Amino acid sequence: MPIQHAFDLIARGADEILKREELEARLKLGRPLRIKAGFDPTAPDLHLGHTVLLNKMRQFQELGHQVIFLIGDFTGMIGDPSGKNVTRKPLTREDVLANAETYAEQVFKVLDRERTEVRFNSEWFGAMNAADMIRLAAQHTVARMLERDDFAKRYAAQQPIAIHEFLYPLVQGYDSVALKSDVELGGTDQKFNLLMGRGLQEHFGQPPQIVLTMPLLEGLDGVQKMSKSLGNYIGIAEPAIDIVTKTLKIGDELMWRWIELLSFEIGIDEARRLQAEVAAGALNPRDVKLRLARELAARFHDAAAADMAIAGWHAVVRGQGDTSLLPLAELAVPAEGLRTAALLKAAGLTTSNAEGLRKLGERAVRVDGAVVEDPQQLFMPGFEGVLQIGKRNFARVRLVAAA
Repeated sequence: MPIQHAFDLIARGADEILKREELEARLKLGRPLRIKAGFDPTAPDLHLGHTVLLNKMRQFQELGHQVIFLIGDFTGMIGDPSGKNVTRKPLTREDVLANAETYAEQVFKVLDRERTEVRFNSEWFGAMNAADMIRLAAQHTVARMLERDDFAKRYAAQQPIAIHEFLYPLVQGYDSVALKSDVELGGTDQKFNLLMGRGLQEHFGQPPQIVLTMPLLEGLDGVQKMSKSLGNYIGIAEPAIDIVTKTLKIGDELMWRWIELLSFEIGIDEARRLQAEVAAGALNPRDVKLRLARELAARFHDAAAADMAIAGWHAVVRGQGDTSLLPLAELAVPAEGLRTAALLKAAGLTTSNAEGLRKLGERAVRVDGAVVEDPQQLFMPGFEGVLQIGKRNFARVRLVAAA
């Protein structure tokens, strides 16, 4: 592949490449580069935000380079303070190992298993003694560490910074030495740590790695970064129908951002053409979202599951097709049943009975396609149907008597 084409693919969606000229020079060497990205197993499940880096790793694989998926089982026990204004609670060894096992299962929904080297940084840190760690800590000063934005803010606000947190950037940087990485990928909040790797490689006589930072993916709200704690995420292990319905709820502007960072099927040139067609009114943005939603559902499940999810969405939203294609959720309810607002809350379509009553007053609630307005209507065990609020929020449920 021509160097310029390869560079354009690598640069797609990237926030910053340090140093571009070094990356171009190494691409011209004609050898596979060692591409490193580290993931601390802080939670068992991955979401689309995590896959931004995985997608970039996959692109490097398609260009013939060696990808190293580094599981930070050692650093996870320190706790990465990046972007935090308080000390993050370290994980136990048991938590780290359990989460790491789940990570390894999920990443191959994106990465090519045959071309991925999975490593754990306990391989080298587990062999270090206290003297080795002190020698590593001697490579940087407290003043240098306080240049990091989150540390500087906490220090200025007189918030505590534990000594072990200063070790985190050094430990992550030394990973690059141990792996002899040519390129390290990370989020924009990781820039300080990634540059630490460059400095340590130079100290140990290695060519310094190129640093490539990727933006933090905005979540479903289009404002804050995707996060499980904020509830604005799509988990890659979620059912295909949930991936489809959530993707179709994102705003039109966010859609183009997601395409740039998440899509393999829609190239840069095609994305520009589609955006121009939408701007000109020649293409409905919903059709582009459907295409993206299908791609994501197929990636994390398979083509058949994605097609079924799309068909289920059409059945409910457009009234075209069989709603039995939707996954069925069983809800345990009292023998005397539930009134409409309580049922909507139990199905996860509203956050409170008050919200459900408000939606009933707005004539926004449908059951099997028919508008429901009566807040006193009872739904008894044995009921099965599709609950819907507006066009895009729906659930197919079966009510069973609570034990």
